[in-house]
Amino acid sequence: MAREEASMTALPIHAVLPDLLAALREGSNAVLVAPPGAGKTTAVGPALLDQPWCTGQVLLLSPRRLAARAAAERIAELMGENVGGTVGYATRMDSKVSKATRLLVLTEGIFVRRIQDDPELSGVSAVLFDEVHERSLDSDFGLALALEAQGALRPDLRIVPMSATLDGARFAALLDGAPVVESEGRIQPLELRHVGRASEKRIEDEIAATIRRALGEEVEGDLLAFLPGVAEIERTAERLEGAGVEVHKLHGSLDPAAQRAAIRPSRERRRKVILATSIAETSLTIDGVRIVVDSGLARRPRYDRAAGVTRLVTERASQAAATQRAGRAARQRPGVAYRLWEAAATAGMPPFDPPQILESDLSSLILDCALWGVSDPADLRWLDAPPAAAVAEARKRLTVLEALDADGRITPHGKALANLPLEPRIGHMLVRAGEMGLADIAAEVAVLLGERGIGGQDIDLSQRRIRWRRESGKRADAARAMAKRWAKLITPLPGREGRTESRASVRGVGGERSELPSAAPTPGPSLEGRGDNRVGICLALAFPDRVSKRRSADGADWASVGGRGFRLDPLSPLAREEWLAVGEVQGSAAGARILSAAPISEAEVIALFGARIAEHRTVRFRAANGGIEALRERRLGAVRLSSGSDDRPDPEAVTAALTEGVRQGGLDLLPWSEATRSLRMRADFAGVEALSDAALMEKLDEWLPPLLQGKRRLSDIDKSQLSGVLEGLIGWDGKQQIDRLAPPDFRSPAGSNHEIDYAAEGGPRVELRVQALFGLAEHPVVGSQRIPLVLSLTSPAGRPIQTTRDLPGFWAGSWSAVAKEMRGRYPRHPWPDDPAAASATLRTKRADARGKP
Repeated sequence: MAREEASMTALPIHAVLPDLLAALREGSNAVLVAPPGAGKTTAVGPALLDQPWCTGQVLLLSPRRLAARAAAERIAELMGENVGGTVGYATRMDSKVSKATRLLVLTEGIFVRRIQDDPELSGVSAVLFDEVHERSLDSDFGLALALEAQGALRPDLRIVPMSATLDGARFAALLDGAPVVESEGRIQPLELRHVGRASEKRIEDEIAATIRRALGEEVEGDLLAFLPGVAEIERTAERLEGAGVEVHKLHGSLDPAAQRAAIRPSRERRRKVILATSIAETSLTIDGVRIVVDSGLARRPRYDRAAGVTRLVTERASQAAATQRAGRAARQRPGVAYRLWEAAATAGMPPFDPPQILESDLSSLILDCALWGVSDPADLRWLDAPPAAAVAEARKRLTVLEALDADGRITPHGKALANLPLEPRIGHMLVRAGEMGLADIAAEVAVLLGERGIGGQDIDLSQRRIRWRRESGKRADAARAMAKRWAKLITPLPGREGRTESRASVRGVGGERSELPSAAPTPGPSLEGRGDNRVGICLALAFPDRVSKRRSADGADWASVGGRGFRLDPLSPLAREEWLAVGEVQGSAAGARILSAAPISEAEVIALFGARIAEHRTVRFRAANGGIEALRERRLGAVRLSSGSDDRPDPEAVTAALTEGVRQGGLDLLPWSEATRSLRMRADFAGVEALSDAALMEKLDEWLPPLLQGKRRLSDIDKSQLSGVLEGLIGWDGKQQIDRLAPPDFRSPAGSNHEIDYAAEGGPRVELRVQALFGLAEHPVVGSQRIPLVLSLTSPAGRPIQTTRDLPGFWAGSWSAVAKEMRGRYPRHPWPDDPAAASATLRTKRADARGKP
């Protein structure tokens, strides 16, 4: 205990622990705000164990496996014990706990599983949510469930959110005005050096150069460098060979022994360089570090709802993350942080990382809510409520997976999925594969999808599985043990007891969240025990929407059942396959890159999803001939299995296709007679809108389909019926209005009728012999605006002699010259000097004389 006191009394958190303990004696909730390095992770839990109200366990929730294990080991060390005694931990692939354990450090996902299994949290006195400012999905959900349990079943349960940032007021409001206890933390001098970097150079080159510079400028202390991902860490480590320091890697894919070596002091007392992802930002003190090199980058999952893909995106770190990273250098003594960006660029970084609940796929969350008995997550208490659109999308997906019923209640199949430490797609695969005798294979596929690097990086998941089975090492062994545990969970179908795995670690496997076909798979007996494509069969069960058929000769382009196009390296052996079961994809919705897949045959696809294969009969309009093309296809989702012509297309589909063809191509595609064309032009002139293009198009579905009954081409429409339809559209009153304002003919004084061309350039036009107008002193007009007709006057032989809009002016003006010329050419016809006073006639002078009495 002397060691414990010497180590613990120096922690700044001790100054406020009495206030925190007093708050928890007087009430059930409190919020603790303490900066990094204040000691909240290691000091608060042990301080609660001696309280009179604390008769059970204290659960300390940690956001990461590494942090949980390290925290438990550190607390046990400070208490002078071995981990697994009073202090234990539980993570997905590792745990040390016993009947004596009173302080249990566990990941947030495991806590969610535990409270789902036991809503009363029997034997638990307090739950501490460490690093709640990180706002992980499991942390937010776990806090919501804890508050629900406290309010309904356990008013004595103590809940303490612990945050490293000043957002305690929001958490206090969520906890019904709980007191906020703040610690000032340990202040150590920290120097920031903004060294910038050349954007055209690789980040690992710049990081390695800056590390060498920092080691030269700072003669003592270990160095912690932050890089966006594992690949950058590996390449940076290669560039530091020969630097004379002990280089360690620190990321979630390492086995526990390698992670422990990274955070412990060097056994050889050499200077250390730790190359880490953002895993080392919080919840972890690395002894000896006083130098930080920060790339300013982070790799985070981002869910693209439009594409249905969760992508790992490399982006600028937030200001809050940069502050946390720099603070690693000054936790124990004065430090220095080298930043690979200019000081002015800090203001352009996003202030904080957004909460996961606002930008994640929520399928697992909604399934867990349903398991809790809540169909609408809005009924729970959230710091930020899940977005309604994301909730609706997740509920639809779970309904298709048969995990939820139409009312949003969990189904027996959904309970089986929730019972597994996997996100719903993968759980669905495990359950269905178990029904087919492929549980062991499915469990191995689940591990391969969830644990990157196992079995190598081959796109062919079946090849990765073969290599993994030959791999040695603690990580490979632990992964195999996990697969065996998962396989046992579904053989036989499990109950609720004994489940302590975390689903959080594999949530988001495969990334994409597009919709599945609705029917359940109907596996045939031939699939059971099949060796060649068993991995592909399991993948197809998990991602039936990504089952894909090759659509290019080189195997680069693939069409998926879900409708998305995928891309594959044509040099991959998988490019020779006709069908693939695709697991992980990455990239844009238009052509995502296949990251993992396995072969599957068409026969196996049909055996799995035969109930989902549908016959599609399509009818399309062909503008080239004004007719239709009818096809009969068999499809699995968006993938066409076979096609041919349809000799007996659905009459309604034919009518719909022809109608749509007119809608797209215009009314000129119809076989209008000259009479109907004239009627429409006259209606337009008369201001009757019923026959305009816009009006006819608006009511196209009313008047055109009856004309198309039994027709397969637009040219087959009866022209007289088409004319009758138009007359029906305008009615008797409309017809009278058109005849009055836009008569079809002009009747001359000579008694002849002449069609009026309403489409003529310059206005309505009439062509007639000039003699038919003798005796007419006023110019003829049409329409409500009394528009003069354009008179195209001809000779007795029909040759044009004059065009006029002013007949009286013509009579008084140029008529005399015209009459003189006409007398010479047509002497047998009358050409009076005063035509306005003469009698109209179309006969010769002799014929006129004979006709007089």
